[in-house]
Amino acid sequence: MKATEIVKVDPNSPDIDEIKRAAAIIKAGGLVAFPTETVYGLGADGLKADTVDKIFLAKGRPQDNPLILHVASPDDILRVATEVSPIVDKLVQLFWPGPLTLVLPKQSHVPDKVSAGLPTIGVRMPDNIIALTLIAESGTLLAAPSANLSGRPSPTLASHVADDMWGKVDLILDGGPTRLGVESTVLDLMEDPPRILRPGSVTREELEDVLGHVEAQILKDERPFLRQVRPGGKYPHYTLDIPFFLVEGEPQAVIRRIQEEAGKYRSQAKKVGVMCSEESKGQYLGCADVIRSLGSRHDMTQIAAGLYRTLRDFETCNVHVLFAEGFSERGLGFAVMNRLREAARSRIIYA
Repeated sequence: MKATEIVKVDPNSPDIDEIKRAAAIIKAGGLVAFPTETVYGLGADGLKADTVDKIFLAKGRPQDNPLILHVASPDDILRVATEVSPIVDKLVQLFWPGPLTLVLPKQSHVPDKVSAGLPTIGVRMPDNIIALTLIAESGTLLAAPSANLSGRPSPTLASHVADDMWGKVDLILDGGPTRLGVESTVLDLMEDPPRILRPGSVTREELEDVLGHVEAQILKDERPFLRQVRPGGKYPHYTLDIPFFLVEGEPQAVIRRIQEEAGKYRSQAKKVGVMCSEESKGQYLGCADVIRSLGSRHDMTQIAAGLYRTLRDFETCNVHVLFAEGFSERGLGFAVMNRLREAARSRIIYA
């Protein structure tokens, strides 16, 4: 087993010596987990096939599930993409650094292992000083999927990384909780109109202000930028260790339905968990054993930031079943509902 070390790093003013030590591990072919504004990433030299292999092995990730390359500067796009259109320039100017991954035609030297054999590559510039400094000091581009075991909720705390990846990664840079809490928006610019392959904090509405119409119908079984190969849902992004039900509909109808369903389980001596909004948490007193608020349903930024952390917390509460309220799909709610539906899969109840 690999000897894993955790180092705390100031998220606003990281110690350059600690970053250089992490970069040296990357240069030597090792794995470093680090914070971004979205979730923690599992980083390796993305331009070397043998180091990229270590990511797949550590995560237990299928080889036909492509990775995103993380850059320290917009100029780095030219190192991996064959062309940069004026539209790319405009999107970069507006949304980078930030949670937007652009799918572009890749140069031939980018390892096929990174792109899963596709002629495209996903590229983004994270909005996190620790991440940007690490990429720059490494002198390469970092392939960095979420730093969790495949099938587990993405990590938004260094402790989540340690839970999943201890002994599988050389170093974890602990920069505190991530700010946004859901993965980046993935935008395929190889299609006309462009298509959102994974919703994130850069919303469809924001993109359409720049691009006009953007396709955004997300298939349940679709992984980021699998434009030619879709594995038919055999690679769920994550699943929970407990039965998880998502209840969608008008808020009051959702509350009543969760109360009803929770009562059925409690009558069987089952321990029930409810994940809800701040406005409705009081409605479940007496009908649920563990109640967790994600925040106000009027603040989707707060709800998104706490989503994965709360899902992981429920796995330690010894509940037998978990119910979650649905939210509006406007703006960031589209990404939140995408993640909730993926967690529920076939267990969706319409109130």
